[in-house]
Amino acid sequence: MTTPMATAPARGDASAEVVRRVGELVARARAAQRVAEGHDQARTDELVAAAGWAIMEPARCRELAELAVADTGIGNVEDKIRKNHRKTLGLLRDLQGARSVGVIAEDAARGLVEIARPVGVVCAVTPSTNPAATPANKIINALKGRNAVIVAPSPKGWATSKRLLDFVHAQFDRIGAPRDLVQVLPAPVDKASTLELMRQCDLVVATGSQANVRAAYASGTPAFGVGAGNVAAIVDETVEDLADIEAAADRITRSKTFDNATSCSSENSLVLLDAVYERVVAALVRRGAALLDAPQVAKLQALMWPDGKLSSAVIGQSAAVVAERAGFGAIAAAKPSMLLVPQRADAQGTGIGPDHPYSGEKLCPVLALYRAASFEAAAAIVARLYAFQGAGHSVGLHSKRPERALQLGLTLPVSRVIVNQAHCIATGGSFDNGLPFSLSMGCGTWGRNNFSDNMNYRHYLNITRISVPIAERVPSEDEVFGAFFARYGR
Repeated sequence: MTTPMATAPARGDASAEVVRRVGELVARARAAQRVAEGHDQARTDELVAAAGWAIMEPARCRELAELAVADTGIGNVEDKIRKNHRKTLGLLRDLQGARSVGVIAEDAARGLVEIARPVGVVCAVTPSTNPAATPANKIINALKGRNAVIVAPSPKGWATSKRLLDFVHAQFDRIGAPRDLVQVLPAPVDKASTLELMRQCDLVVATGSQANVRAAYASGTPAFGVGAGNVAAIVDETVEDLADIEAAADRITRSKTFDNATSCSSENSLVLLDAVYERVVAALVRRGAALLDAPQVAKLQALMWPDGKLSSAVIGQSAAVVAERAGFGAIAAAKPSMLLVPQRADAQGTGIGPDHPYSGEKLCPVLALYRAASFEAAAAIVARLYAFQGAGHSVGLHSKRPERALQLGLTLPVSRVIVNQAHCIATGGSFDNGLPFSLSMGCGTWGRNNFSDNMNYRHYLNITRISVPIAERVPSEDEVFGAFFARYGR
């Protein structure tokens, strides 16, 4: 007998065969999800632990990191090992003891009870920059909500994601859990199969290119997508003592060089106040950074944006490789930590925008340097940078004045202000800050997203609310309008 899915018409760029094959995956996921929906919290947390151990066991963690770099050519193995381990460990810490089954909250005073319910089958779109850590994060969060999940990896990252799923399935076999709770689109992954998976699932969580995010929002399925990265950080004049400058330089270097700056949370621009500019640059140079002169900056730009689009020749490459490909043999031989490119800009937008590509995201250890006469001027430069690219993501601040973080949070289009931390490591949650561990950061309406949180397990839940009667309390007009009447009359 021919199933209805087998005869489904093609939609858009999906053939009937693609619709059928994706439909079979989703049907198996739905069957497995119905099993998971009957799990209690303890059994749910067993699945979470199994998926976490699948990537965190040291030999598997290394194998996945090595495979990711070999297949994608992006990033470096040791940092991917750290990312796979720390981001997963931090997520498991966040989920430990979190209630995601049955009644999860009760408010007797308001007469409300909250019940966690699964969303169903999740389509997890993941990038080539993190072909193990990001799928693992989404798988674990989905399982915490008793959902099934189907990973749609980038073509370059498919083998790594498939290997991760092999490890997850082996752990599921140990505990008697259905393998079909976690699946991956079969190779070759293409646009048509990914779009069809988006259409057929119950929720899309998309991390990666803005093309994928826009496709997720346009799929007709409820979706969470993340905004573009182009993080800027400010170092103000209060960071004037040598120890403070050294600490800021340490944080910036650690952040900008991590995994060859593949993270959307890596600094792309550094705005330094005049009072500390020379000393901060010198501190970065002491940490291996190479300060380029104007002819070198122009030559590097030709390599990085040969046709107006960021070249794959630099994405996720080390500073030494980028320097070598740009023709800077002596710099490459010195194995620089990063390449510093001085830029001119002002609050009115001069030096920023599509005609100035260094003001955008670079996805490699190349850091644009801007000067500002005052903190207000620095904030204005950041605002102009985000008007071009990266609105909604986050901003870094190295300062001794806490009120300046509040000022940035009140005025800039950012979802996070990261203060005196290694930005790339802190933004997605860290063991020394309170942000949820995540590899998917919402950027709010500034970044054309429908959320501004670090994506976490609650985004993978439906919540049913029971409401019972409570004592009525009706306010008087004076309670509601008293201040208004006192100022303007009735």
